[in-house]
Amino acid sequence: METRYLRSFLAIAEELHFGRAARRLHLAQPSLSQHLQRLERDVGVALVRRSSHEVRLTPAGELFRDEARKLLDHMDRAVAAAHAVATGRAGTLTIGFNFPAGQDVLPAALVHLGAQHPRVQTQLWERRTGPQLEGVLGGELDVAFVYGSPTSPRLSSKELMTVPIVAVVGEHHPWAGRDDLPMRMLERQPCLLFRREQSPAMHDAIVGAAGRAGIKLTIAGEVDDPVATGVLVSARQVIGFSSASRASRGPAQGLVAVPLTAPAPTLALHVVWRAEDRTPLVDALLAALEAAGPFSVPSPRPA
Repeated sequence: METRYLRSFLAIAEELHFGRAARRLHLAQPSLSQHLQRLERDVGVALVRRSSHEVRLTPAGELFRDEARKLLDHMDRAVAAAHAVATGRAGTLTIGFNFPAGQDVLPAALVHLGAQHPRVQTQLWERRTGPQLEGVLGGELDVAFVYGSPTSPRLSSKELMTVPIVAVVGEHHPWAGRDDLPMRMLERQPCLLFRREQSPAMHDAIVGAAGRAGIKLTIAGEVDDPVATGVLVSARQVIGFSSASRASRGPAQGLVAVPLTAPAPTLALHVVWRAEDRTPLVDALLAALEAAGPFSVPSPRPA
């Protein structure tokens, strides 16, 4: 059963006049009559009675009219929904993010996205860089906000802002009152780091800054969870590391953030997507990022 036959029948049912219905559909009247005949043959009953004086619906035609309207309404909505998703105006965007992106990038970007595309839904997942990149490559995430430019040729990215790295110590640590901390002072000091695969860019930025300062960090332990790192730092005389974005919101109770200097390690925050699968939804988010930027990290609160 073709939709054009249904639309022709509805025009006849509403106009009750073949000439007006044909003009409304920009059809020749014989073509309209042919559509009705084919529809009645498909349905198996007469839907319209036509005489020299009037056009009227049969009882079956009146019932069929109401159901045909519902069917075409559903089809029109389905087509509109498909076009909306295909053009990035509707659908669900799954986003992975880290702390700086969640604090300093996404709030403003999602306001712009919602204003331009109110039917787009978002699902947000906070993760470190390594798991996020795995999620994008595996199709679990549409986009990711990570540290550093990805090395996989299957991924594309755009740099959004620079994020400094700071040291984090307990409030009773001898360095808790310092205004800054030169990297060379970390020599032979017990530090907490994390496994490199969790955040390669941040790991390399910290270790690389130590190397440029002429020292090698003493790693007392590897802890992947930032909250667990904070607990251990507050309870022991060890030094942790954090993004300035997290530190600018005030470290957790019992912790103090101290800016690192000489050299100051920094990170580039990137938005990442699959290179060969840049969907209209991803384009909509990238446009929202462009409208909301530029982005920056607030200065850490003084100790």
